[in-house]
Amino acid sequence: MSPWTARALVFLTSAAVLVLEILAGRLLAPYVGVTLETFTGIIGTVLAGISLGAWLGGMAADRLDPRRLLGPVLVAGGVLAMLAPPIVTWFGPGARAAGPTEIVTLTALAFFAPALVLSMVTPMVVKIRLHDLSETGTVVGRYSAIGTAGAIFGTFVTGFLLIATLPSRPIVFGVGGALVVSGVVAWVAGGDRGAATVPLFLAVAAGAALFVVDGPCDTETAYFCARVEVDPNRPSGRVLFLDTLRHSYVDLDDPAHLEFRYARVMDDVFTAVLPAGPVDVLYIGGGGLSLPQYFDATRPGSTNTVLELDPGIVEIASQDLGFTDRPSTTIVTGDARLGIAETPKAAFDLVIGDAFGGPAVPWHLTTREFVEDIRARLRPDGIYALNLIDYPPLGFARAEIATIDAVFSNVLVIAPDTYLSGDQGGNFVVVASDGTLDPAAIEAATSQRGGRETALGGAGVVTFVAGARVLTDDFAPVDQLITRSGG
Repeated sequence: MSPWTARALVFLTSAAVLVLEILAGRLLAPYVGVTLETFTGIIGTVLAGISLGAWLGGMAADRLDPRRLLGPVLVAGGVLAMLAPPIVTWFGPGARAAGPTEIVTLTALAFFAPALVLSMVTPMVVKIRLHDLSETGTVVGRYSAIGTAGAIFGTFVTGFLLIATLPSRPIVFGVGGALVVSGVVAWVAGGDRGAATVPLFLAVAAGAALFVVDGPCDTETAYFCARVEVDPNRPSGRVLFLDTLRHSYVDLDDPAHLEFRYARVMDDVFTAVLPAGPVDVLYIGGGGLSLPQYFDATRPGSTNTVLELDPGIVEIASQDLGFTDRPSTTIVTGDARLGIAETPKAAFDLVIGDAFGGPAVPWHLTTREFVEDIRARLRPDGIYALNLIDYPPLGFARAEIATIDAVFSNVLVIAPDTYLSGDQGGNFVVVASDGTLDPAAIEAATSQRGGRETALGGAGVVTFVAGARVLTDDFAPVDQLITRSGG
């Protein structure tokens, strides 16, 4: 084996492992969401595969001829890589609880084996290239460095380029195909020309499974698995799903229609607290852009400034959810934590927080520092209305409300009594202002439309958040605090 061939194989296989590791987050997101726990499970599981693969590869290279092993190992790695997306699709629905056990199990089923098999290549190549024991350190160090360089390349090219331009499955097919072709060449070079026909059949079967087994996405954006469904009970209704979450609802014929309970509660707040007429609104998260369309329909003359992370979601809203370019609405794509710094201070009557990564608000949008940025953008009597999801024991809800209460003079928590008592959970609407908030007026508005909500304020909020720690940029364990299912 020439030095350049050896280096190329180590570089390729190490890069392939990291490509799969990053794509794992995309492929698992529709079932377990995008959280710190998701990436912790992926990284730990793939590292376990790398570790065991390096060990087994070294043992195999000492006991068998590594030149004859390389072909089968590369082909097996390519086939297993192409099988990863179908495996996620088959087993993903069983992992909806999205706890650490489910995340690690699903990751292991799909990605542990390809990481293990591909990590066997480097010790085999080292064995082949090691001609003199006096150069052991040099050879091992050289190929370790090349493997690390391949991993860096795979990380950067996937995160910065491939995901932004291609869906996950074509990327996996390309990686798996390159590994299979390399394996066939190595197999033939090892002297088993007849046996090399077997991996071609396996590769074709794996590639067919990759494309025959449909994933859950209509569209893969740079951040989400997205699909739009028609409401069977309302032909003009459209529901936007992002990963695990039913995220937005738009009625194409009636943009003033609010389907989700939390959106109706926010409408009650707007009715009770905001003066009649147009308002200036800043949105932390745009989703399907249902609320900007709602304000255009119900309060003509309003302005909407939307901070939306994903330009792909804006495109979906334009294509499938009735949104059209309009002078009233400015959309700024990018992270809201960065985007809010570019918005004017004391310029908005209302800030609406409705950003989610799965069921959780992204942690850096929950902290005291970010809430202070929001407060600075509000006019003196402006309000901050936040939608958050949590279930008993409500660790995240209590911590986030305590955080908002530490910044604003007045805070209300609006939810059914069973949520506030800790017996059940779901969407909580939190309203904060330095001006006056009238809980009775909000409850009257919810009652008038037939809702049953309690607006908890004052001493009730103090009791509700008792013992909860304020979230800061230094301490915001949102993924550990939140309970994602009511069981």
